[in-house]
Amino acid sequence: MQEHTKSSTLENAIALQKYGVGQPVRRKEDDTLVRGKGRYTDDFNLPGQAHAVVVRSTHAHGLIRGIGTDAARAMPGVLGVWTGKDLDAAGYGPFTCGLPLKSRDGSPLLQTNRQPLATDKVRFVGDPVAFVVADTLAQARDAAEAVELDIEPLPAVTDPEEAARPGAPLLYDHIPNNVALDYHYGDMDKVNAAFASAAHVTKVDIENTRVAVVSMEPRVGLASYDKKTERYTIQMPTQGVAGNRANLAKNLKVPNEKVRVLTANVGGSFGMKNVNYPEYMCILYAAKELGRPVKWLDERSTSFLSDSHGRAQKIHAELALDAEGHFLAAKLEGYGNLGAYITGVAPGPLSLNTGKNFSSVYRTPLMAVDIKTVLTNTTLMGAYRGAGRPEANYYMERLIDRAADEMGINRLTLRKRNFIKPNQMPFPASSGVTYDSGDFQAVFNKALEISDHENFAKRKKESKKIGKLRGIAVGSYLEVTAPPSPELGKIVFDPDGSVQLITGTLDYGQGHASAFAQVLCAQLGVPFDSVKLEQGDSDIVHTGNGTGGSRSITASGMAIVGAAKLVIEKGKRAAAHMLEASEADIEFADGSFTIAGTDRSIDIMELARKLHDGKVPDGVPDSLDVDHTSEPVPSAFPNGCHVAEVEIDPDTGVVQIVRYSAVNDFGTVINPLLVAGQLHGGVVQGIGQALMEHVRYDESGQPITGSLMDYALPRAEDVPNMTVGDHPVPATTNPLGSKGCGEAGCAGSLSTVVNAVLDALSDYGIKHIDMPLTPERVWRAIQDAKGNAA
Repeated sequence: MQEHTKSSTLENAIALQKYGVGQPVRRKEDDTLVRGKGRYTDDFNLPGQAHAVVVRSTHAHGLIRGIGTDAARAMPGVLGVWTGKDLDAAGYGPFTCGLPLKSRDGSPLLQTNRQPLATDKVRFVGDPVAFVVADTLAQARDAAEAVELDIEPLPAVTDPEEAARPGAPLLYDHIPNNVALDYHYGDMDKVNAAFASAAHVTKVDIENTRVAVVSMEPRVGLASYDKKTERYTIQMPTQGVAGNRANLAKNLKVPNEKVRVLTANVGGSFGMKNVNYPEYMCILYAAKELGRPVKWLDERSTSFLSDSHGRAQKIHAELALDAEGHFLAAKLEGYGNLGAYITGVAPGPLSLNTGKNFSSVYRTPLMAVDIKTVLTNTTLMGAYRGAGRPEANYYMERLIDRAADEMGINRLTLRKRNFIKPNQMPFPASSGVTYDSGDFQAVFNKALEISDHENFAKRKKESKKIGKLRGIAVGSYLEVTAPPSPELGKIVFDPDGSVQLITGTLDYGQGHASAFAQVLCAQLGVPFDSVKLEQGDSDIVHTGNGTGGSRSITASGMAIVGAAKLVIEKGKRAAAHMLEASEADIEFADGSFTIAGTDRSIDIMELARKLHDGKVPDGVPDSLDVDHTSEPVPSAFPNGCHVAEVEIDPDTGVVQIVRYSAVNDFGTVINPLLVAGQLHGGVVQGIGQALMEHVRYDESGQPITGSLMDYALPRAEDVPNMTVGDHPVPATTNPLGSKGCGEAGCAGSLSTVVNAVLDALSDYGIKHIDMPLTPERVWRAIQDAKGNAA
């Protein structure tokens, strides 16, 4: 038997230093994706596949009087045309929201019970009413245009506040005033008493604009059905195959094992692809009916209509302070726009998540949240990067800047005065959650340092010389990551020397393959290049909540650590047999099992190979493979401080972000390179919403931002170089000490960009402009201010 040597043990230790936790390892998938070798759902095809096109309503609200399909059915290549009545006959279950949310009176969230195709009414422009399947995509498109819709228009309402008023058009007979959830949190008597005793109360009305996701890869599906096994298979881009399989099986009313979900590379999602959609049910139905695979691909124009949108709140926020500027209480009230249907987690970001994140890093003794989530004749709402977290932090930071100005207190001083201190951890926040760790003042101080905040006045003077306005904002944030949930950590040592790591979170741009491999390398000492991540097959990934809520590294990390411990336990028993020693004498370190006090050892990979090669006696493991599901991992609390600096041309209203800095506490950082990339991406999405993105509808409910010609996205020239720093305080709620980073960029950038613009405009006495701060809005605000001054 070949045993491990001291030199190879040293090689393992060196490899761990290069690929272990904390190292900036390049993403494993970069070579594949950068060279165009990635495989996205549209790259997959099956023999004999047909093509589907969905027929959508052009009315925002209306009664379906008839759907004429005869002409379409008679067209060349058409295999079938189906309407809601056909799918109703199949007995499918409705799309619902699984969140256990209750209104202030204790009644549960009112469900819209959406069917795959509308049968009685259409409720937004883009509502699916029929679909066509043909031999070719061109034939399906032609036939879809031939479907005749007889829809009697009804009055539409797109604004949630207007929709909740008595007499507004009703979307559903069973949902009075279109209010599906009247959410309340907090002790209003105590909050009102605190406001009554306050030396100062700051108030601000804020519209948190609706945004479109616009992922690079549109939604797409390829469905098939096996008549012998009565099993459905669908290839589609998701954020997690196990959860999507469960949702599809529930809608199809079949056991989970009768559905297989496959996901390859995913070109972005940001929350949008983590729920089931009507189009997937349609092609699964057609695949069964026709006995052949059916493919559907969304187009950019219909993506704007059919993909879930994000944000969309109208909020009145208030902050009560004593004479020294200490926070006494805070409250939010207002409306969240659900769109026409409730699916996935839509009401959560608009209500629960907003409340949980509102108090942020500040000692806020009392808090109340009253938000009505309202149905309107618009595209359905869903989770969007941050899902309530950026919004809540935005509201708090806007209040603080306004309060500082009104009370004549320096903005930085006001924040410092109210930070939660490290010696107060664990801290029971007024939001109902308990923060386990954080040093918010230290993060704040470092952000001021790396942003060169002390020399801002000099830079402002330089801008003034060239006719520009310059502004700066410093804003802290804290996120409460996704709630506790179990996760899969399955490890398989293959005969070819590779190690399969199987977990239920799914990479759609984050770089899981490298980060998870680093964790596994640190735990087991297996070679980094040997680790192969498997996340995209529900037959293998039997458990998992998917990627969302900045939970991947905490949830999968905990599952990997737990699975690695089981591997080591099995390995000690196997190594004892191989080394002819007592199990009690076997130690494990740096990827090797060693007899204590000797230099006799065996490498973990060699041990796995030997177990594959030969038989072992009873009681000795025949492999090192483990299938482990972790206990639910508690929420973590990533936090940070961002500093944005802008220049404005007062003649045009054009805003340019000229400096951007961020210091973050992500706990134990597994891969700083990936973390920086996630932060940059989040900041850019925040910049997009702050300065340019806005989904808009006209009075009849027609979308007027339905393409990239009229919906602006940030480009490279809109994004500044970023200075990034870290001040990690490891979490105590998970074994790695990690805190999620995927959504933090949005949480910090919304408030700092908006507040920096308003700081620059303060020379004109401008107090507030709602997002997006487009050149036109900024220019008009300046002109109005000049007119008022005159």
